[in-house]
Amino acid sequence: MAETVGVSGVTCAAVAGDDPSCDGSGDAFAQLSGVADAVLYEGYLLYPYRRSSAKNRVRWQFGVLLPRNWVEADGPVTPGLSGSADSWYQQTECLLRVRGPGPAVRVRVRYLQMQHKQVQAAGADGRYRPVESLRTDDGTAHLTFDEAVPREIGRVWPLADLLRGECVAEAGAPPGEETEPLPGGAGRVVRRREEVRARTTVLAEPLTDDVYRLRVRTENTGRAPDVRASRGDALRPALLAAHTLLGGEGVEFVSLTDPPAGLREQVGACRNEFTFPVLGGEPQETAPTGRAALSSPIILPDRPQVAPESPGDLHDAAEIDEILTLRTMLLTDEEKAEARATDPRAAQILDRVDSMPQEVFARLHGAIRSLAPVTPAVPVDPGPVERPAWWQEDADEGMCPTTDTVLVDGVPVGGGSRVRLCPHGRGADAQDMFLAGRTARVAAVFHDVDGSVHLAVTVDGDPAAELHGWYGRFHYFRPDEVEPLAGGDTPGPADPDHPPRPQSPRPRRPAGGPEEGRLDGRP
Repeated sequence: MAETVGVSGVTCAAVAGDDPSCDGSGDAFAQLSGVADAVLYEGYLLYPYRRSSAKNRVRWQFGVLLPRNWVEADGPVTPGLSGSADSWYQQTECLLRVRGPGPAVRVRVRYLQMQHKQVQAAGADGRYRPVESLRTDDGTAHLTFDEAVPREIGRVWPLADLLRGECVAEAGAPPGEETEPLPGGAGRVVRRREEVRARTTVLAEPLTDDVYRLRVRTENTGRAPDVRASRGDALRPALLAAHTLLGGEGVEFVSLTDPPAGLREQVGACRNEFTFPVLGGEPQETAPTGRAALSSPIILPDRPQVAPESPGDLHDAAEIDEILTLRTMLLTDEEKAEARATDPRAAQILDRVDSMPQEVFARLHGAIRSLAPVTPAVPVDPGPVERPAWWQEDADEGMCPTTDTVLVDGVPVGGGSRVRLCPHGRGADAQDMFLAGRTARVAAVFHDVDGSVHLAVTVDGDPAAELHGWYGRFHYFRPDEVEPLAGGDTPGPADPDHPPRPQSPRPRRPAGGPEEGRLDGRP
C-alpha cells in the first residue's frame, strides 16, 4: 500500500476509492477537524509535560484497539459506549437520510501509531548502547520516550455498494525506523514503529424509503506474540485514540441524542461499542440532522466546538486553558528543559506559553456566549419589590437535603427512594442520556436559589456507588426526569449506618504524598 502525506503532515493510506482530501479542506470534515485533533491527542502528554511525571508513565487511555488475543487473554471484553476501556474493535451505528441523487458515504478512520524514541550513546569502539538520557556538548538533553505518529485512512463508497454487502478497507500502518545523529558524535536517536494491522468494514441496511442504518467497524487484526506481555509492549501494534469521521454526498446524519420523533425507535436499535457518534456543525444549528458526524471514544455532545479563545492544544481538554497556562508558566527552568527533551509537542506548548501575547492570555480568562439582544420593554411601575427568598437571611433554615422530599407524580421522593431515570431528549446532558431507563437510588434533594429542585442519585449496579456517596459525587436530575418505582423504599437515608454525604469536602492529601507530577514530594 502506497503512502501519501496530506497538507497537514498526516500520513494517509492511498488506495483505490480513497478520500482525496486528507487535510479536510473543502468538505464537511473541515468544521470537525479541530475537535477531532483534540480527541486524537487527548491525554497524549499531560501537565507538567515531563517524562518523570507519574501521570505520563501511564498513557493512551482512549480509543485503544489492541490485538484481540492480548485483550481477551482473560475473557471477552464487555462492550460499552465509552472508549476508555481497552478493546480490539470499535463499532459505530448511526442513521443516515438520503437527500440527493447519487448518495455516497465518506469514512475516515484516524488514530496514532506508537513510535519508540530510543536514545543511544556512542562508545569508544564505535558501537551504540541504549541509554535513558544523554546530554550533548551544546547542553541539549535527549530522553528516551514513546512518541506517536498520526494516521488517516479515508474511503468513499456509493451507498448502493454498501447496501449490497460489507465493504472493507485496510486501515493498518507499516513498520518503520529512522535514525537521527546527535551533534558532536555523542550518539544517535533511533525511532522505531511496529506494524499495525487493522481493517474497517462498512455496511448499510435500509429502514425506510430514505433512511438507512450505517455500520462502521474497525478492528485490530494483528496478534500479540505474548498474551501475557505488559500493556506497554502490547501498545506497540495498537491503534491509539482511534475515532471515525463520517460524511458523504447527498446524505445527512441523524442525531442519536436528539433524533426526530419519527426515528426514535430506529435510533434506539443502533448499537455503538467503545465509541459514540455525534453531529458536526455550528453551535447555533438546532436541526436533528447534520452533514457530518464524529464517532469518538470520548463522549461528546452534538456539534462539539473548540473554544475560539484557545490558542493551541494542551492535550487536556477537560482542564481550563488559563489554569494550565499559568501553571506551565511557573515551571522551573530545569522542569522546562526536561519537558522540552521529553517530546516535541511539549516543546511547542512551552514555546507558545512563553511567547503568548498579553491580549491572547487575557482572552483565556473567560467568555460569555449566552447573551442575546433584548427588545426594549415599555417601562412599567413595578411597585414595591420584595427581595427573593434566597436573599433573605436564614431563608434556607430547616432545609436538609438528605431528609427533604419532593412530589413526583403524587409520590413523595427523597433520600432512599428508588426511581427510574427518564432524561428529556432535548437539552439533556449527553452523559444523562446514556442512563435513560436505568434505576437509581435518591441520595438527596437539593433546592437551588432560583427555586428549582434537583435530585442527587446513585445508579443501581454502579460498582463505585458507595464511593460516590462518600465523596458526594452524584448524577443530578430534575423531578420531571425521574419516575418513582412502584413499591419503592420510603424516603430516608439509603443506609442508616453509612448515610450519604452530598456536601462532603474532598479528603486531604495524605501527609508526605507527592504533589502532582513530582516523584520526590517537593511542591
